[in-house]
Amino acid sequence: MGFSGTYLRTGDDWSDHDPDDVPPPAAEPWLLVDIYDSDIATVSYGPAGPGSGVAYLGDTPRAYFDDPDASAPTDVTREAAGLAHWWARQHPAAGAPQRAAKQAEIATYLAADRDRGDDDWDDAVDDAAAADVFVETRTARLLTALGLPVPDELPL
Repeated sequence: MGFSGTYLRTGDDWSDHDPDDVPPPAAEPWLLVDIYDSDIATVSYGPAGPGSGVAYLGDTPRAYFDDPDASAPTDVTREAAGLAHWWARQHPAAGAPQRAAKQAEIATYLAADRDRGDDDWDDAVDDAAAADVFVETRTARLLTALGLPVPDELPL
């Protein structure tokens, strides 16, 4: 069994959090990371800006559970824009070029919906296995890209 944990970032602090309590009772900006069995990390954030407020790392629930009702369809470009907007609020001196670069960087960490029946599914799984990147590591890299410290409890 893999690692599971849920962390809420408000202000300058990380705290453990109940994953069912979304959105959290916190003033914006906030960021919530929920890691499930080292396979899926759900990143919820507010304000959402142009994003939906929810992004995934590793797999999306739709792909992981092979169930189109497990989560809303995922739009990596939209969520990367939303997280870049969230980041820009923390870095008001950043201009449009920095925000665009941050959006492109963030997009590399996010999961897209894949159908396990697609021919590309096995290739994607093989690529992920070859990279040997657990979702905890991918989460830590995303948090670093967002300029945040990694929670102490998050194994790397």
